[in-house]
Amino acid sequence: MSPLIALVTRLSEAAESNWLMALSAAMPQETIRSIRQLSPDELARVDIAIVANPDPADLERLPNLKWVHSLWAGVERLVLELKGFSRPIVRLVDPDLARTMAEAVLAWTLYLSRDMPAYDMQQRQSLWRQLPYRSAPDTRVGLLGLGALGCAAARQLQLAGFAVSGWSRTEKQVDGVETYFGADGLDAMLRTSNIVVCLLPLTAETTGLLGAREFALLPANAGFINFGRGRIVKTLDLIAALDAGAVKHAVLDVFESEPLDEQSPLWDHPGVTVLPHISAPTNPSTAAKIVANRIGEYRANGILPDGIDFDRGY
Repeated sequence: MSPLIALVTRLSEAAESNWLMALSAAMPQETIRSIRQLSPDELARVDIAIVANPDPADLERLPNLKWVHSLWAGVERLVLELKGFSRPIVRLVDPDLARTMAEAVLAWTLYLSRDMPAYDMQQRQSLWRQLPYRSAPDTRVGLLGLGALGCAAARQLQLAGFAVSGWSRTEKQVDGVETYFGADGLDAMLRTSNIVVCLLPLTAETTGLLGAREFALLPANAGFINFGRGRIVKTLDLIAALDAGAVKHAVLDVFESEPLDEQSPLWDHPGVTVLPHISAPTNPSTAAKIVANRIGEYRANGILPDGIDFDRGY
């Protein structure tokens, strides 16, 4: 009997149904079913699982599973929950996701560089006041993370005229970007960045990376954007930096716990813009095609794809 592909998620039934339609349209030659609908005999026929934050117990129900493809670019939850998992887990690498993220980075960088939070507050006070203009070339944006997302964001920022710096765990070179790496490099980049944008994945090394010490290094009136992961930032330290004026305004799209608790002080803080994790949503159409191509390669050559590095965290 032909193999099956299981869709394994903790999404709502409606959201899972949308993914099932997109994946089936991209792979009409494959039989893709939600694991919720599979009989014991069908579970044994599954050789590939496509997942979105799956329950680990569900994957254990697939005795002949060969490998797993995630529908998300971020895999920190899989790394945390599937320690000891022996089959390859492939994360989504979607150029459209990088484009979407770069678009968001540029939009919210302009929001901060053009003092939109201040104008919003003035409107609430019925206050007509023109603030000093700071041009893009006079504004240095520091990107934390120079992977696919960081490089795409750097290109968009450069096209808009911003001076761009970038930091990564290991040394990298990016055209037109002043690059830094390692602990000393992080400090050096923070000291010169008028706006810092976090695009880092969550790993053991990045958890709690940004706290009181790091925020204190920023120039006066610096802005901060977190599109990476919430646990990279020490939230109470960020609030203290905002209260002290070390950070002028923060745009936050990711949080230690999501959805953000209704009692969180971030909701009402005048120096914070809260976004509901929308900076770079996965596009089901493009993502399904990428997953389909990877599965097609496997069907053609039988070679298991390279999976994430659990030690590195991505």
